[in-house]
Amino acid sequence: MFDVFIGITALAGLLSYLNYKFLRLPETIGIMILSIAVSLLFASVYFIDKIHFVEFTLAVRGIDFKTILFDFLLGILLFAGSIHVNLHGLLKEKGSVIIYATFGVLISTFLIGTVFFYTTNAMGLPIDYMYCLVFGSLISPTDPVAVLALLKKAGAPKHMEIKIVGESLFNDGVGIVVFLSLFSLATMAQEFEILHIAEEFALEAGGGLLMGFVLGFIGKRCIKSIIDQPIIAVHISLAIVLGGYWLSGFLHVSGAIAMVVAGLIIGHSLHSKEVSEDLKTHMNIFWKVLDEIFNAVLFVLIGIEIIALDFNFTHLLLGIISIFIVLFSRYIAIFLSNFLLKKSHKADNKERIILTWAGLRGGISIALALTLPEGDIKDIILYATYVIVVFSIIVQGLSVEKLIKKLLS
Repeated sequence: MFDVFIGITALAGLLSYLNYKFLRLPETIGIMILSIAVSLLFASVYFIDKIHFVEFTLAVRGIDFKTILFDFLLGILLFAGSIHVNLHGLLKEKGSVIIYATFGVLISTFLIGTVFFYTTNAMGLPIDYMYCLVFGSLISPTDPVAVLALLKKAGAPKHMEIKIVGESLFNDGVGIVVFLSLFSLATMAQEFEILHIAEEFALEAGGGLLMGFVLGFIGKRCIKSIIDQPIIAVHISLAIVLGGYWLSGFLHVSGAIAMVVAGLIIGHSLHSKEVSEDLKTHMNIFWKVLDEIFNAVLFVLIGIEIIALDFNFTHLLLGIISIFIVLFSRYIAIFLSNFLLKKSHKADNKERIILTWAGLRGGISIALALTLPEGDIKDIILYATYVIVVFSIIVQGLSVEKLIKKLLS
């Protein structure tokens, strides 16, 4: 696993350089396009040397995407993303963020799962309804890693940027909790029990919030007590992330939510007058560097996963149809969520379109799909997930800036 991670990191560095020198695309998008191109280049080996092609395919399938993302990258990326978010701005939009990240995810899960169920059956790919809901839960969360970098360049109004970023940071944790609850019901062949899901959600999400507050408070107090030691402060923040994320998993609470909350609290504490400029600089640069590097690693992983998919035209067609299902469901989820918001925080039609299009999917959806039991159901869901993620990051990602400028100019 360590050798694989070293290789992926090295490839990410090379592709970052090539993107900067030649493509000049937003880094996440450019790296993923290049990594897909590398995968397709290796795939061409099939026509020259089938033995080496099979060996390479097996090597890619042997990469433990789920472990790399959930056990290592996710905590770092969520903390690095949230530490730079304006907490005051987020609190002003807290109603929208909470509703979109909870009610919106649940509505989207149900809509996607239901339409996906009827679509797969109509195409002769019958999937149990519970597994269709599982698909809805894994594809509903928007990816903060993909969203953050793009919105900074898109010129979206601050309140809208906060809504999108805040929702993306929190709905990962919510989506993972909903996924785990539905997945346990699907595999245990139990009847649909809303109470069971509510209990799981309360335990993991509530526990994650509490853990995040505790970790954030400890980190804030420690950093303020050593304002003249920036390197130690950076070390403490890293210990909070790595240790806190592991502890969250050990206690079976949402590490994703814990890292977001801890990052918001510690990031806000850096604006205190008590904190030296030297310490702020060290903290900001350190977490920005980690964010950029591991961002690149994640999108290389997404790109090379294409080699692990066996081409199937029916599955590809289902994936393309699923793109429209996901976009439609997200728009409806945002529309319905508005009924729970104050009038001043409701999104008008232009904002709803932007919120829908800017809701990119990423590595978390693929990692969750990879955890499904081996078999036809996993192959169908993974294929659809991959098609949606690639479309989301490349097509939506490249056009979101133009869409924002066109609708809001």
